[in-house]
Amino acid sequence: MEEHLVTEAHSAAFKESESLEGKCSKIEGYDFNQGVDYPRLLSSLVTTGFQASKLGDAIQVVNQMLDWRLADESIAEDCSEEERDVAYRKSVKCKVFLGFTSNLVSSGVRDTIRYLVEHHMVDVVVTTTGGIEEDLIKCLAPTYKGDFSLPGAYLRSKGLNRIGNLLVPNDNYCKFEDWIIPIFDQMLKEQIEENVLWTPSKLVARLGKEINNKSSYLYWAYKNNIPVFCPGLTDGSLGDMLYFHSFRNPGLIVDVVQDIRAMNGEAVHANPRKTGMIILGGGIPKHHICNANMMRNGADYAVFINTAQEFDGSDSGAHPDEAVSWGKIRGSAKTVKVHCDATIAFPLLVAETFAKKSTVGLHTDNAK
Repeated sequence: MEEHLVTEAHSAAFKESESLEGKCSKIEGYDFNQGVDYPRLLSSLVTTGFQASKLGDAIQVVNQMLDWRLADESIAEDCSEEERDVAYRKSVKCKVFLGFTSNLVSSGVRDTIRYLVEHHMVDVVVTTTGGIEEDLIKCLAPTYKGDFSLPGAYLRSKGLNRIGNLLVPNDNYCKFEDWIIPIFDQMLKEQIEENVLWTPSKLVARLGKEINNKSSYLYWAYKNNIPVFCPGLTDGSLGDMLYFHSFRNPGLIVDVVQDIRAMNGEAVHANPRKTGMIILGGGIPKHHICNANMMRNGADYAVFINTAQEFDGSDSGAHPDEAVSWGKIRGSAKTVKVHCDATIAFPLLVAETFAKKSTVGLHTDNAK
């Protein structure tokens, strides 16, 4: 009897495995005996496991996004004569939507975003109000490194605002007010005298023009005619400025309806191009980009980088497959979610995708 039980235990402990040879990648990390070779180190992420592998997968998806050409697809029977032209088909690239939350612009990731916009490597940008104002404010005064544990009451007494382990002197916002209020005055004048219809994206473009600073991604968005959408325009210091301006010089109108038409139009009229989404963080930028792509029956590529969880039902934490159920991402799409602080993951991703391709002469201006 005991021998039978031992046999069963042995059988349970040493159950025969299905072979994974040739079906899955072997887990291997980087061998530092090879020296410090950053490209090889980054390429080893995909076989490292856990979120390193997810980041490696994200790098692969973004590279597929950037490599895609209309010439890769079969010619549709009902396509136009232009779409049949070989040279044209080779020139048509994926339309890239980039979304990010304000804290990333407060951080040094702002410079990575500026690089992408400066070289027209993305086609549409969506962010929060903080993602607008922090870019502009940094042109007027710096943000500093602090600590997550600095006491709030102490900082308040010193006029210092904390964003995680970053510190923003309140004087920065005073400088922002001094800079932006005359611009609002001029915009109101143009609204009255020239019947200019202001929208959030037009307002943002105007601010990019006025800041006239090459460290600003909004400056480059204006220069390269890349639309920057901010559906929650009043939720931040920029909203505070609009609030105070409405008492000082009332009448400025910002039409959000025209912007939702423009944003959805970026997706609806993308055809015959595929669309790709790169979204850092959650909230409004994530949903706004996904929802616009629903209007074309879903994006073809999606990379999410955030630390939000899905168990509470938030859109911020939702995995790409949830968006598939809504038609925001196609069922055939290449997708990945990286559970990681974007300040770590995104510069590494850009190094292995946009920046690497740029160094080999990739021309990144996409035809509209």
